[in-house]
Amino acid sequence: MPRVVEPGALDLSGLILPDETICWGQASAEPLTLTRALMAQRHALGGVEAFVGVSWNDTVDPSHADAIRFRSYCGAGRTRSLHGAGKLDILPVHYSDFGRYLTPRIDVLFLQLGPGRRNGTYSFGLACEYLWPLVRSARLVIAEVNDRAPSTPGLVQIDEADIDIVVPSSVEIPVPPAAEVTDQHRAMARIIADQVPDGATLQVGLGAIPAAILDALEGHRALGIHTGLYVDGFTRLIQAGAVDNSRKGMDAGYSVAGLITGTADTLRMCRDTDLIRLAPTSHTHALDHLARLNAFVSVNSAIEVDLTGQTNAEVAGSSYVGAVGGGPDFARGAAMSPGGLPICALPAARQTRGGGLISSIVPALSGPVSLSRADAGIIVTEFGMADLRGRTLRERVRAMVDIAHPDLREDLARQAHDLGLATD
Repeated sequence: MPRVVEPGALDLSGLILPDETICWGQASAEPLTLTRALMAQRHALGGVEAFVGVSWNDTVDPSHADAIRFRSYCGAGRTRSLHGAGKLDILPVHYSDFGRYLTPRIDVLFLQLGPGRRNGTYSFGLACEYLWPLVRSARLVIAEVNDRAPSTPGLVQIDEADIDIVVPSSVEIPVPPAAEVTDQHRAMARIIADQVPDGATLQVGLGAIPAAILDALEGHRALGIHTGLYVDGFTRLIQAGAVDNSRKGMDAGYSVAGLITGTADTLRMCRDTDLIRLAPTSHTHALDHLARLNAFVSVNSAIEVDLTGQTNAEVAGSSYVGAVGGGPDFARGAAMSPGGLPICALPAARQTRGGGLISSIVPALSGPVSLSRADAGIIVTEFGMADLRGRTLRERVRAMVDIAHPDLREDLARQAHDLGLATD
């Protein structure tokens, strides 16, 4: 049986050793009672390291780097401020590899759990993903059991025997910032929705483009969900009758996700139904699983894409704003799925403060290659779709110029010619 410690009595200096590494759930799954205690008590710990994911809370703040070394796979949410302050070290690996890289490195695991549906068990609540292997490998597991976290069923089960210390709480669940969907996003969404067949299985990321795409799919039927991240748009699709998970090819009848974010409707669905189930990353991102899904449609975004299909999803200017993440895993899985569609959607250009345009389709990337051109699939902007699968470099350049911003196409064609990638 785990030891129960009330929040006010939690003394981390007696539990965490100097130079140990701590990991906790990200986004809506952050155990705020524990992470706030860590930040408040950080100077008593003798110097520790934290591996963090997406954060929307003040617990991840550059001022806390005076006693904590921060690592992450991403620069999303408040985590971005750490990188801007020079206080974040990035782990640039595929999401499917997280378990392998983190298991030998994490000493202490913080979890936010919900009440279990059977005696002696707990629910992962809102995140299982890369936390699951750490439950078994970490030296110390401290679980914040939040009575506001949903009792979401899972493909794996966490028991009392897996936990060393339980801290009871009643803390409001963090919600994602509202995504501002524009006409530009809706135009991309319409193009993508026209390509998605009934019966397809869906994966999307976080933000305005995925939100617009899910809204555009409400007229579809027999869709399925297999995703690293579950967002509110999926709940609306279930409520609209567009999703029934009947034709997925595996895990039929329910949606599968590693991490869940959302507002009251999503939390209620997690708590009151069996329609959503949490799974570890070894299930959500495994290539052999993704290849078995029916018409697996993976939609992710990028900062820029070059004329041959190479994608930068990580760095804008000097700022680390994205991640390698699960994009390559899902793109490869969609490419192997029968009828699958690996899609990257991004605005054709972004506007400068002075009113000028900077193309998101570029002759050469200004940042790292997050997805190679060998893995490139379908690129979508508000001006059209370029299917790069099986196409030569010259064919790709022509297709990419055609979906660039009209005001920038002539320049792109000229630059392509100068680089030896002639479009004529």
